[in-house]
Amino acid sequence: MKRQIEKIYILENPERNITKFATDYELRYDDIIKDVFGVACLNDLNMMIQFNKSFQESICLKNGITEKNLSLKRVVRVASREELLQLKDEMIQNLQQNQGLESSIPCPFDSVIQLQDGIYKWDAENCTYIPVNQIA
Repeated sequence: MKRQIEKIYILENPERNITKFATDYELRYDDIIKDVFGVACLNDLNMMIQFNKSFQESICLKNGITEKNLSLKRVVRVASREELLQLKDEMIQNLQQNQGLESSIPCPFDSVIQLQDGIYKWDAENCTYIPVNQIA
């Protein structure tokens, strides 16, 4: 049985100023939705987008959109390479603050992941994900 490549999502709650990364598994089985948005599941998050006025306003303000353009994809979407690089910078800062020196960053997700920009593989030498060239 072929193993599916894990997608990496970014969850953004502009009302509470929270941004977190999550895997497919975490979206389905962990409490990440509750931690970021305060609701139990994606269905509840859809309801929150429809009926919570302050949440709607915070999304509109952050994204520069009107209420008619609100959707789940504004707060939960597949992460981009650029966003993953921001995560790397945060991890480096945390390591430096906690250890006082630069160390290698552990692989934050599976060794092969899918982002908006394609499929990436962990490069332990450079502590980053690098694109995998698909050969057809």
